[in-house]
Amino acid sequence: MHSTFVTFLVAMTAVFFMISGTSCGSRSGKDTEGNLTFVTLKGPSSMGMVRLIDSLSREEKPTVHVVMVNEPLQARKLMLEGKADMVLLPMTMAALSYNKGLDYRLVAVPVWGTLYLYGEDTTITRWEDLKGKTVHTMARGMTPDVLFRYLLSKNGLDPNKDLTLDYRFPSHIDLASAMALGKAKLGVISEPQASQVVQKNVAVSLLMDLNHEWTTAMHAPMPQTAFLADASALQKHPERIEEILSACERSTLWVNSCPDSAAALMVKHGILDRAVVAVRAIPYAGLHFERTAKISALVQDYLQVFYTFDPEIIGGKMPDETFYK
Repeated sequence: MHSTFVTFLVAMTAVFFMISGTSCGSRSGKDTEGNLTFVTLKGPSSMGMVRLIDSLSREEKPTVHVVMVNEPLQARKLMLEGKADMVLLPMTMAALSYNKGLDYRLVAVPVWGTLYLYGEDTTITRWEDLKGKTVHTMARGMTPDVLFRYLLSKNGLDPNKDLTLDYRFPSHIDLASAMALGKAKLGVISEPQASQVVQKNVAVSLLMDLNHEWTTAMHAPMPQTAFLADASALQKHPERIEEILSACERSTLWVNSCPDSAAALMVKHGILDRAVVAVRAIPYAGLHFERTAKISALVQDYLQVFYTFDPEIIGGKMPDETFYK
């Protein structure tokens, strides 16, 4: 499918008044000077930010440009072009970008694990039940594949011998479509695609919460998504970026507290096509906004798993302390 960009030209100072608390109403604000560009991914990243996106989209003067993209590579392209002051990316791509010379700092983690094992075989209730099975996951070396392999190993299974990992559906969209059509019977998929699948194929159900399995293995949750800020923007506009971070945090709280209202906004802004899917996806989307200062050690442990699997996934080395702002 062709990727599309959904843009909203917005006024900055909505940030000062928007989303104060978790009341299920909506707010607006007034103007400030300057321009910032905020790039977010269509999916859980935008789901948590939807009240912020909605408030900004209703402003008249375009001093903040919010860009919603379908794929992480589109976001990284904007970083390479110097067109993103703030950006949400998978944590592994955030580390890779930093290690390859893009000076973006990790300022928060807005999404904590969205991976699940879904399928039609409800006899699968334990890891041992996967022996001899074929499990579909997106491209080898991507986050779902590496994390699933890691969890298999932690639970006594050899990913190369005890089961078959099938990569014929290379993207999360391809895999979700295959599961909805019954072409893939067992797969590692994320939200909100998982909720879309179960709406289309009633034979598919949740078999295993891989986020819970990660927490059990690591004694900590999965910091899957990075909120990055350009180092120069942090230096020039620290107060404004702090206001945006605070607004994102309040938006996330509101989404979790008011799922029906949030679902309506997700449909309005093209994040999801049906409110019923959004309502189901929200509690499974791992939406929890946490600042880097509190969780840098958790991020390091998470990235270490990928570094051990293949250092090149995160750019050949672990990010240094500067990455954590």
